[in-house]
Amino acid sequence: MSGIFVTGTDTDCGKTQIALGLMAALRARGRRVLGMKPVASGCQVGRDGARSADALALMAQGSCQVPYPLANPYALVPPIAPHIAAGDAGLSIELAPVVAAYRALAEQADWVVVEGVGGWLVPLGPTLSVSDLPLALDLPVVMVTGLRLGCINHSLLTAESIRSRGASLAGWVANQIDPAMQAREENLATLAALIEAPCLGVVPHLRDPTPEGAAAHLKVDRLLAGAG
Repeated sequence: MSGIFVTGTDTDCGKTQIALGLMAALRARGRRVLGMKPVASGCQVGRDGARSADALALMAQGSCQVPYPLANPYALVPPIAPHIAAGDAGLSIELAPVVAAYRALAEQADWVVVEGVGGWLVPLGPTLSVSDLPLALDLPVVMVTGLRLGCINHSLLTAESIRSRGASLAGWVANQIDPAMQAREENLATLAALIEAPCLGVVPHLRDPTPEGAAAHLKVDRLLAGAG
């Protein structure tokens, strides 16, 4: 079994779109794949309780059906920072339920694609942050860079922090969220020169994004080779 943890340079950089694309690309190569969103805020409350749109999309892209709590152990309703939402709900986000859910998914898949919440250093509690999740799950990290003004600084800071916290940066994906971004190629060249990890793909701005559409621009063979 192998897995990856998808983090982002900031909120709304396209983590879910890239995670779904990675899942589609891995499935196209014959792998049995499941998705996971350990912590989500901004969930909608329905008949079955709080549900995250991101987690539901990851579940729909999976190779088999799994119980919702395995895909999203912590579903928080307010669209605010997860540690604040958890505190307001009287919850304490802990690693143990996340690790248990991940292991249950891993028993059913060749690959588990785990998506973080917000950016790399978003707090999950007084002493816990998103950066602790891949370490607890023993997963390498794929960093999603949202191509827009400021992405170079955000990307370099995130990559530096990933390494300083003891995680492995398996690669990065450039996701063009600003269709009118100026000096796009120059920014990409700078990122490629300064990030000490392979670029796993450059996803253009997609008017109607689909997992397969993103997958067409991703190089998952490098992940498969790294997993042996």
